[in-house]
Amino acid sequence: MNAKVWLVGAGPGDPELLTLKAVRALQQAAVVMIDDLVNPAVLEHCPQARVIAVGKRGGCRSTPQAFIQRLMLRHARQGRCVVRLKGGDPCIFGRGGEEALWLQGHGIEVELVNGITAGLAGATQCGISLTSRGVSRGVTLVTAHTQDDSELNWTALAQGGTTLVVYMGVARLEQVRQGLLAGGMAPGLPVAMIENASMPQQRECRSDVLGMVEDARMFGLRSPAILVIGEVVGEQQALELVSIAG
Repeated sequence: MNAKVWLVGAGPGDPELLTLKAVRALQQAAVVMIDDLVNPAVLEHCPQARVIAVGKRGGCRSTPQAFIQRLMLRHARQGRCVVRLKGGDPCIFGRGGEEALWLQGHGIEVELVNGITAGLAGATQCGISLTSRGVSRGVTLVTAHTQDDSELNWTALAQGGTTLVVYMGVARLEQVRQGLLAGGMAPGLPVAMIENASMPQQRECRSDVLGMVEDARMFGLRSPAILVIGEVVGEQQALELVSIAG
C-alpha cells in the first residue's frame, strides 16, 4: 500500500453509497485529499489519516490543479498511501484520468475506484430510470462547463434519442435551453432539475425544456445540481398519476 495513490469516488453524497473498495482504501490511507462536494461523514472510515481539503468548485476560490497533483506526488514519494477523494465518480467530470496519467508518468502507482455518479443517483432518488425500456435507448452525460468555453454539439444532443443528463448546468441554464431548442429538441420535453442529489436536503423541480429557466429561478435552484432531460422524466410522472388514480 506504500507509495501509491488511490483516486476514489465518494459518490454523490449519501455515505451509504460508498463502495467497499473505497472504504478499504480509506482505512489504509495515510493522507486523504478531499474535495468540497464529498460528504465529511465518509471520513469516519479513515480516523488514522491526515485530511487535506483541496476543494474545486465553480464560482468559488479553488485549489489549483497543479498544486493538487504536486501534493499527491510529494506524499506518495515519501512512501505514504494517498487517497484523492472525489465527489461522484473520479472519471466522470472528475479529472481522474488526467491525474492518473500524470502520476504514472512520474513513476507512481495509481488505482482508480469508481463511485456512483450524481446523475444516476439523483435520477434514481426521484424515481427516474435513465434507460427505461421502450422509452430511452441510452443515456448521455455532458457537462455544461467546458475548460475552453467551447459549445457542445447541441444538434447531436437534441436529436440523439437518449436521456440527457447535464452536469454543472445551473450557471448556464439559459445557454443549455437555447442550444437544445436551436438543435431541434421539443420544447415540451420533460426536465427534472435535481439539487444535492442523494443528500437529505435533496430538492427537485420539474419543468420542460422551454420553461426550465424560469421554473429554476422561481424554485431557487442552486449548485450542485444536475438536469435530467427526456421522456423518462415524463414516464415517471405518468406512473405517479396512475398510482394516485388507482
